[in-house]
Amino acid sequence: MATGFKAIIFDCDGTLVDSETPGLDVLYEEAVKLGARMTREEAHAEFRGRRMALCVESIGRRLAQRPASFEADFTVHVRQAMAARFSEGLHPMLGALALVSRLQQPFCVATNGPREKAELTLGLTGLLPYFENRIFSAYEVGSWKPSPELFLHAARALGVEPRHCAVVEDSLPGIEAGLAAGMRVYSLCQPETVPPDLAARIEQINSLAVLDQVLHG
Repeated sequence: MATGFKAIIFDCDGTLVDSETPGLDVLYEEAVKLGARMTREEAHAEFRGRRMALCVESIGRRLAQRPASFEADFTVHVRQAMAARFSEGLHPMLGALALVSRLQQPFCVATNGPREKAELTLGLTGLLPYFENRIFSAYEVGSWKPSPELFLHAARALGVEPRHCAVVEDSLPGIEAGLAAGMRVYSLCQPETVPPDLAARIEQINSLAVLDQVLHG
């Protein structure tokens, strides 16, 4: 497995913290309560790694009746419900704490979610101290994955050229963003969910513990 990069950019949900599944469950459950017709599997497949606004728009199209203020009201409600679910119990992803505590290269978080969500989930899992002043949110940059701009912004902040950065991701939009930025991509996605044209250009790992072993032996 190739290494030699000078900085690492992590996604947050589903990469560092085990928040992707409970967060998507909340989105699915709240959508179904309003009458949206979809299965849990469909929701997870469609919404994983996507910008919240696009997820909410998709849910709105599934409703028989959609109030004029649906998008704004539903987004606020879902964010609150997610925060409550996370507070019930959240864990770091396997190997996350050990990896970030030993990294010698500069590293950061670049997330499609808002800063307050990243700070909440990283805080609940004991990871926040490692990422103080190194959290980059698409909401602040104004560009969301699969656009590469969020990762390029993070690279500039770290002072490292994109070609010398590695990205660690668990979603297809994140993989696409990392490749578009010209960075090395480590994927935590289930291999069968990654299209062959993308799979040929990334490094597949099944946990952060694997990356830790590669880097530190």
